[in-house]
Order: sequence, then structure tokens, then C-alpha cells
Amino acid sequence: MKASQFFISTLKEAPADAEVVSHKLMTRAGMIKKLGAGIYTLMPMGLRVVQKVEQIVREEMNRAGAVELSMPVVQPAELWQETGRFEKMGPELLRIKDRHANDFVIQPTSEEVITDIARQEIRSYKQLPKNFYQIQTKFRDERRPRFGLMRGREFIMKDAYSFDRDQASAKASYQVMAQAYRRIFDRFGLTYRAVAADSGAIGGDLSEEFQVIAATGEDAIVYCPGSDYAANMEKAEALAPAGPRADAAQAMAKTPTPGKSTCADVAELLGLPLQQTVKSLVLSTDTLNDKGEVVKTQVWLLLLRGDHDMNEVKVGKLPGLNAFRFATVPEIEDHFGCKPGYLGPLNLLKPVKLVVDRDVAVMSDWVCGANAPDFHLTGVNWGRDLPEPETVADLRNVVAGDASPDGQGVLAIERGIEVGHVFYLGTKYSEAMKATFLDQNGKPQFLEMGCYGIGITRLPAAAIEQNHDERGIIWPDALAPFTVVICPINAERSPEVKATSEKLYAELLAAGVDVMLDDRGERPGAMFADWELIGVPHRVNIGDRALKEGNVEYQHRRDATASVVPVADIVSKLLAKLQA
Repeated sequence: MKASQFFISTLKEAPADAEVVSHKLMTRAGMIKKLGAGIYTLMPMGLRVVQKVEQIVREEMNRAGAVELSMPVVQPAELWQETGRFEKMGPELLRIKDRHANDFVIQPTSEEVITDIARQEIRSYKQLPKNFYQIQTKFRDERRPRFGLMRGREFIMKDAYSFDRDQASAKASYQVMAQAYRRIFDRFGLTYRAVAADSGAIGGDLSEEFQVIAATGEDAIVYCPGSDYAANMEKAEALAPAGPRADAAQAMAKTPTPGKSTCADVAELLGLPLQQTVKSLVLSTDTLNDKGEVVKTQVWLLLLRGDHDMNEVKVGKLPGLNAFRFATVPEIEDHFGCKPGYLGPLNLLKPVKLVVDRDVAVMSDWVCGANAPDFHLTGVNWGRDLPEPETVADLRNVVAGDASPDGQGVLAIERGIEVGHVFYLGTKYSEAMKATFLDQNGKPQFLEMGCYGIGITRLPAAAIEQNHDERGIIWPDALAPFTVVICPINAERSPEVKATSEKLYAELLAAGVDVMLDDRGERPGAMFADWELIGVPHRVNIGDRALKEGNVEYQHRRDATASVVPVADIVSKLLAKLQA
């Protein structure tokens, strides 16, 4: 491609609403253009990157035996009503009506449609296994779309769905996809981790996220440097502390703590480590009748160490707490006789269900609220001051230095951006939609399913968050809009520069290289700045001065300076670098 035939539109400044690096650089590099909140046009330069992503994904999905199709963006609501997701998904699901007042949705994902296809087309176990995938536009009506392509409302996703005859074969299909994803992300040339994950609202009990490592990532990734253990924060287990509980050494006392309502403030006031304090979190669960009216409310008290944070996903998986909410102030006052800030498990007005974190269960001489304004209890001990806890569970987020669940060392934490997710779904959707097949005995069985997603348009943004500097983007070869750019210097005044540039361009095209010849006639500084901003990884500068000595200049996007290369060697040097 020649620059004069392409469309290049770079900006010196990013728009005011661009908050993260990828949004700023993709806009400045002319890759995306905002149309509305969370809705972007993929400009020619950005579309080339997205097409590179799609090509790699398509090749590896085909290699893994998946079959491509394309499902409609607009889907009948009755399919979503069969699974209950039409109501459950909330405002993120964009609902529309046609001229006949029929309900439709703009697809955020396609479990319902693919299951409908399967129940019509798959009749016998002899047709299994099958894996269908699409690369298609999706829409999720985010409350606060932001960060450009990182959290847009309209986006492109690769979603795949496997169908199997039993759980064992479904899990085998899952592993095929998990390995295909590893090949895909290896080919992208990004630093990533595959981490054990919670399946969330989509369902299922086997799940992995693929996270691109970036300091600006929204997700916390937990891993063990001494092993292969990795999980997201929601999934990572905090092990019970080793060893027995220490004996009580203090008497319990009601201690004045005027105006100190947080564990940190209390610890500072009393001159104690924060780890000796216990925080009280009050939750409520409601029992509803057939009309959706609340007929009973249960109040729960969760105890965590003062320096730990509650993990809402873990708590939501505990028996009875799957639909918890944080208690209201009137509910708290009704049970504790005190406003939040001084709450504790002793001297309650009404009973609550107590759930204790593993760390708290082995603490001695701890500090908690006294259920009286401006007072805390010190020297609290299990078995003496209150009964041994009946329900002990992992309630918290892990922290760096915790023991690794695999016993191979301690945990570390880094930031990541989720760009892929694989789920084993089981029969969640096939049962809801009555998608069955006949087994070898002629009996109907529900199809076992898995689903597998990659954020096609999110991935370039994640790649930029990981690979950039003060000059702009630094693309891995596999994702770059162009792999090599040739920059002639003053070609309009030098026939030799122009001829050498055209010859190199033709040779690289013939070798199958995705090359750009910048024939715009720009000044060298402006030309170099454009390509550094755009992030093309390999650049060849061709100027009169070097050519007189039979040389050109080569510079990788990560190099601080250019190196001199004989004209006769530049093609072989480039091809060697691209193959490496």
C-alpha cells in the first residue's frame, strides 16, 4: 500500500474525553472516530488491525475444528424469554420493538440463538461433537461507556459454542478451545495469563479468563511466581491460616474510641496493628412471595480482619447469600442498636446469622465495635467472650504474600485486561430451551454446552495499553496495521531515493510483506512522528546521504536510534526479523 492511496489522519492532541492511553493513541493515530457514547467508527488504519486479529482467531478456530456461521444481530425476544435472560439481564440488554410491536433484542451474545439452531439441527449423538463460532457485532448498553474500545457499547466479538453428548466429552471440547486460545494469544505476541475465573451471570462451573498484562488493567490477577497457579481476584482462594489459635492474653474491655469509626483509625488510636482489628459487614437477604413481595428479611453479620476486603463473588456463593444486598441503616439499627462504624458481634438487640472469615476464626485478643457510639471492644476472644463460630468461610480477597492454594509458594498480584473467556456451561441453556438429542440407546438427552469469547475490538486497545511509549503505539508484528514502512527522504528531489524506495517496496510486496510506502512527500520529522504514533514496528529510512555510501537506515519501533544497513542486505534483514 502507498500512503497516497491510503487514508492517514493523525492528531497532535487527544480528545478531552479520552482517559486511558489506548483511547488517546487510537484516536490520535486515526484508528477510531467517535460517533456517539461508546460507539466508534473503525477508520481504515484501525480496521486493518482488527482484521489482523480476526485472521489469527479465524485460523486457529478452524484449526481446532470449529465451524463458522453468522447469527443475526437482531434477535427475537421470545428466545431470551425461554431462558429468563430477557428479564434478568437488566438494562445492558438493548430491547427494541418492530413496527408490529414485537419484542426484539440487539445481541450482546448468542447462547439462545445457537441453542435454538442446535435443537432444530442436531438430532443424534452421531452428529456430535460440534462447535460453531462467529465473528460478529455485539451491543451492550453500558451505563457508563468509557475508555474507547476498552468499554464501548458496540463492539466485535468472536463467540463460539460447543455441543457434546456428555459431560466428559464437553470438558474435552473445553480443553480443545482452551488450548486454541493459548495458540491465538501466543500468535498475537502479547504478554498474557490464562487464569481460573468465576463464571458469573453466564453460568457454568469451569471457566478461564485470558488477561493481557498491563499496569493500567482494571482486573487484579493473582498468580504464584513459583508455579503455574493463576486466578482472577474473584476466584483466588484465601487459605486458612496455618497453626492453632493463640491463647487469650487479654481481658475484654469496652474502650473509648471517640470519632474513630474505621478499623484503620481505631488501630492508630490504640497503637495496635490493623491486623488485630475485625470489621463488621451487615448484609440482608429477602424472601419473596409469588407476587414478588418481601415476606421475610434475614440479616447477616460477616466478620473480616480489618486489613482485608470482602470478596462479593465468594460471599454470593455461600448457602443463603446468593441474592444478598447490603443492609439498610434502619435494619442495622434494629438489630445492633447502633449506626454503622461501631458494629460488632456482641450485645445484639436481635439475632443475626454470623459468618466468619477463616483468618478471623483463628484470631485472639481482637478488636471490634461495641455496638455503642464511640466505643470498641478490645481483647475479644472466641470461646470465652462469644461462642465458637459455627460458619467459617473464605470471604475475602487474597493479598500479595498469601500462601498459594497449590502449596508452591506465595501469591503475587498484577493488573490485567480481560480479552478472552472460556466457559463450560453444562446443560444450563439446553435444559431451559429443551435442546435434546437421541443417544445410542435412542433416549433423549440434553446437549452439554460450552461457550468461548474473544473481544476482537477490545484486544487492540489492550495491546496498546501493554505496548506504548511517549511517542505512541508499539505494535507486535502480528497486529500492526502495516508491518514495515518505507520512508523516502526528499524523494521528489532525488530520483535515486525514489527508485530505491520503489524497488524495495516491490521486493517486499513480492515476498508477502505487509508494507507501506510513504510517498506523501512529508518532511522527515513529521513523517517519522506519524509512523511512531501509529506504531509500525519496522521502519526503513532512505535518503541521499546514506545511499551515496550504498546504505539505508533500519529502525525498529522500540529502538532509540536507527542502524545502517547495506541496500543489498535490507530485504534479507527484514525478512529474517519478521520470521523471528
